[in-house]
Amino acid sequence: MHLWMLIREFLQDIKKQRLRAFLTTFAITWGTLVVILLMSFGAGLSFRMREGLLNAADRVITVWPNQTTIKYQGLPIGRRIGLTEEDVELLQQSLPMVSQVCPQQGKHGTRLRNGSRTALTYMEAVYPNFEWMRRMYPAAGGRFLDAMDQQEKRRVVFIGSEIARELFGEENPVGKGCELDGLPFTVVGVLPKKMQTSMNNGPDDRRAVIPYSTFQSIYGWRYLNSIILQPANPQEGKLIKEEIYRVLGRKHRFDPKDDKALFVWDVAETVAIQDKIFLGLNIFMGVVGSMTLIIAGVGVANIMYVVVKERTREIGIKRAVGARRWHIMLQIIFESLLMSTIGGLVGILAATGIIKAIWLIPAQDGAMQFLGRPLLSTSVMVIAVSLLALIGLLAGFFPARRAAHIDPVEALRYE
Repeated sequence: MHLWMLIREFLQDIKKQRLRAFLTTFAITWGTLVVILLMSFGAGLSFRMREGLLNAADRVITVWPNQTTIKYQGLPIGRRIGLTEEDVELLQQSLPMVSQVCPQQGKHGTRLRNGSRTALTYMEAVYPNFEWMRRMYPAAGGRFLDAMDQQEKRRVVFIGSEIARELFGEENPVGKGCELDGLPFTVVGVLPKKMQTSMNNGPDDRRAVIPYSTFQSIYGWRYLNSIILQPANPQEGKLIKEEIYRVLGRKHRFDPKDDKALFVWDVAETVAIQDKIFLGLNIFMGVVGSMTLIIAGVGVANIMYVVVKERTREIGIKRAVGARRWHIMLQIIFESLLMSTIGGLVGILAATGIIKAIWLIPAQDGAMQFLGRPLLSTSVMVIAVSLLALIGLLAGFFPARRAAHIDPVEALRYE
């Protein structure tokens, strides 16, 4: 019953200040809408950029050979380091903190042909575990390379969606044959289109992948382009890099402190840096949106001051008959929070509707694939609701404090 009395008094006050109350509530709604949309777009952009990077390399460490820059055991500087399949086995055996290791060998300008249709691409030769390390997941009905392909040196190829379209049009290429540099191969799977913000020798959509053993049987190249490793724990990247230099330095006779002998890229480090950048961006967006809410909060405070002024005699009577100060403060703060809650709830519903509508817009290419996918996460909602509660509380506290300290005698004389 006491709660209903507070609500009834609030409605009576609003009727006296309809225009001002409407504009203030609208300001709260607009401020809430801006905060949620800005932070949702920021969260969506951060997530898409992160996934775009991981789609290119899922927390792997890539090792490229280079040349020495430090004299070691009487050997001169400028010595080229060549990585082989033996190094892949050595790293797998020597680094227990690494779950998977895969060689990467490739050939630019590889020609694929299906009848009169041709396509030029970068052809890559790898182990079957490359599928999980580089997120090369096949479309329905197909598969990636498997252990039998590697063991039997099968002439099978896994192709990207763009290569599939150029060679086979709208047909399903799985199970069909094509020529790769004049040799017959069978397509076992197609990579559906995926978003990438990083790439190696072109996008995966334009990639042809064959078993490493098959590549060796055809071309016989000894040295690898690179080796990729997937840590069991991405947090151990620094230790793993030190071990890579130690293990390969001992075999190839270069100083483990010579960081130019190899070029090592840890994707987890790049992800961590990128996360920090977008955290700063999201904080900035949240602060910008909060400014609008703060301005709206000033409007709520102004209305509460007007309410206190109009109720001066009423407050004086309540104080004279024994009402305590906290009761007076509670009433004003309750009305302030109620106004903020109404405006905030409308803002949250509007923001949710806008975000759902944006997700209905196709966003497969260009900037829209990053900007057109806002995420209304739990953290965004918690921040928005917390801001609303804080602003409503502060907007009501100071007018309530003033009301609670009104002298009952002076209030009864007030006209």
